[in-house]
Amino acid sequence: MAQHVRDIMTSELVTVEPQASVASVARLMRDEDVGTVLVTEGGELKCLVSDRDLVVRAFAEGVDPDQTTVIQAASDDLVTIGPDESIDHAVELMREHAVRRLPVVEGDEAVGIIALGDLAIERDETSALGDISAAEPNN
Repeated sequence: MAQHVRDIMTSELVTVEPQASVASVARLMRDEDVGTVLVTEGGELKCLVSDRDLVVRAFAEGVDPDQTTVIQAASDDLVTIGPDESIDHAVELMREHAVRRLPVVEGDEAVGIIALGDLAIERDETSALGDISAAEPNN
């Protein structure tokens, strides 16, 4: 069983600059088949934006998706974790901050992301959440 965040984190990250439009980020999410994009500037992690953020903070408000920047739709309460932290600590942080994804950082640089589904698979892949998270997407 994995002990550290680095053992189960996803290290293939999808990133954008803060001035990217929400429309371009939505297309990127679709094309890369991801629900979260990290917003970085000069290699430094600024925030993350989820598909839900785009819907609730941009599209549902009726903003122009080509003129609205991703930084305007992103969550501003960034919670991160280090790659050498324990998986138990990741669970505690997710519970405490009610988040489903944690960017994994070394210094200010994002090196991975850990999601609730990753934890479910690691802890009990036969659970409903683990089973769903382990399934290949149906495109």
